[in-house]
Amino acid sequence: MTDVPSPAPRVRGRRPPQGDPVVDRALALLAAFDAARPALTLGELARRSGIPTSSALRLAGRLQAWGALERGADGRFTVGLRLWEVASLAPRARGLRQVAMPYMGDLEEVTRQHVLLAVREGGDAVLVERLSAHAATPVLYQVGGRLPLHSTGVGLVLLAYADPDVQQEYLARPLLHEPERVPVSEAALRRTLADVRREGLAHFRRKVPNPLVSVAAPVFDAQDRPAAALSVVVPEERADARLLGPAVRTAARAISRELGARRPLGR
Repeated sequence: MTDVPSPAPRVRGRRPPQGDPVVDRALALLAAFDAARPALTLGELARRSGIPTSSALRLAGRLQAWGALERGADGRFTVGLRLWEVASLAPRARGLRQVAMPYMGDLEEVTRQHVLLAVREGGDAVLVERLSAHAATPVLYQVGGRLPLHSTGVGLVLLAYADPDVQQEYLARPLLHEPERVPVSEAALRRTLADVRREGLAHFRRKVPNPLVSVAAPVFDAQDRPAAALSVVVPEERADARLLGPAVRTAARAISRELGARRPLGR
């Protein structure tokens, strides 16, 4: 008689070797949402997360019960307000926003357009705040969304003031201007970053979907490290660099001073 090997004993407190832990699958469900797909059916949620439909439904139900997801009358899932409440407690954005908001309000009042505040997260800029006038021209990015570093005003500032190894890794990628899908010249981008560091300002122009100009400046923290980028986004026909540049730079300096920065803050 042949002995049948018994299954390996399960070690208490450890998961089986096969399959992802529940927390990873729950995070994969949340990561399935983005600015282009803020509402998803169960099937879409399963496909975009790579989780079987039955498991996706069970996990989505748990997340819905906690408030991380909501489900509409049409059956589609959206990110829940509870998740936004938790995210708003992130210290890197919270203190920065509290200091920056009055100055952003001043810029919005003067320009009657968009004022953006972004931080760098890995190889992207993350928009932590946006003030927009009622009649402001449409823009592509929403609060909490990710922006490319090489083809936005705030992104160019964050990349220009990033550590050299971060820049080198980023510039080694094949890059395209978004949304035009035009290749980016590494040499031209390096010159642009040098100009941003020299001037303390970034100027970025976009032709589609609407001709826009973004003017951005760096914000520094109490350790004199680049903490964020502040920008205004205006229609091309209303872009007066002689006015916008000094206004954005002055606001960024004021925010930096309130954050405790001691370094000379540019021109």
